[in-house]
Amino acid sequence: MEETEWLAERFEQHRPRLHAVAYRMLGSRAEADDAVQDAWLRLWRSGADGIDNLGGWLTTVVARECLHALRSRRREEPRTAEPAVPPRGAPDPEQEALLADSVGLALLVVLDRLGPAERLAFVLHDMFELPFDEIAGILGRTPAATRQLASRARRRVNGTGGTGPNGTGVPAPGPDLARQRKVVDAFFAASRAGDFDALVHILDPDVVLTSDLREGEQPVVVRGAAAVAGQARGPHGGRLHPVLVDDTVGALVTIDDRPFAVLVFTVAGDRIAAIHGIRDPERVRRFAAAAGISAPPVTSPPREGS
Repeated sequence: MEETEWLAERFEQHRPRLHAVAYRMLGSRAEADDAVQDAWLRLWRSGADGIDNLGGWLTTVVARECLHALRSRRREEPRTAEPAVPPRGAPDPEQEALLADSVGLALLVVLDRLGPAERLAFVLHDMFELPFDEIAGILGRTPAATRQLASRARRRVNGTGGTGPNGTGVPAPGPDLARQRKVVDAFFAASRAGDFDALVHILDPDVVLTSDLREGEQPVVVRGAAAVAGQARGPHGGRLHPVLVDDTVGALVTIDDRPFAVLVFTVAGDRIAAIHGIRDPERVRRFAAAAGISAPPVTSPPREGS
């Protein structure tokens, strides 16, 4: 029992960093939790005997778990980065550390377009400063090949090279919130006016609209500017309230002054590259509370004309 408690204490010292690594790799806090938990189980089963650098050992285990998860994702299954959500009540120090160490949703969207090996090389080297020798061991490649992977990923993240999923350049989302808000406001104006052409113009040709709702076992996903523009007409009695989600421009949607959903926008250049809809009532309620709206969330939209 004493050895287990000692291991648990040492593991908890590394948990925030391990979670940060896994979240950057996977873009999902739930999957990051799973990867970190798997690392703890491996440590608990094997013990710390013979481990000179526990932090490095745990990082390697988590990185391999993430690499396996990335490679196991079905190619046809849509993926979207998950934004951070205001925690219930006052966050404890660990939650504060995780939120402060989180990466912006816009960057995660770009990282999702990298291959598993590229993503791992870029995240571990450029974000966590791991030597290429160590990363090469995780990937089963030479240090020179690993360096090339990181370099290629860096060019794609910076928007200076490489191609996106449809052969287009990968734009680097800008951090200027005022510019992002201007683009999103133009989207809102076109939506309210029912201006289909203006909506298509403000959307990236490869824009992806996703939601946390599912149809059966499949996530709700709409791809392409024309298809997303066709979904942009808001519900009857709906209003949009600007909010900030994980340092990214978003909007709280209310229907008759009751919160209904949260939209999170990824802006690249002067167009919207991705929209993620949050409909989970508890998550919507937390955003609404942060915006000063205390009414209970709407569980389903009103029918057209009601």
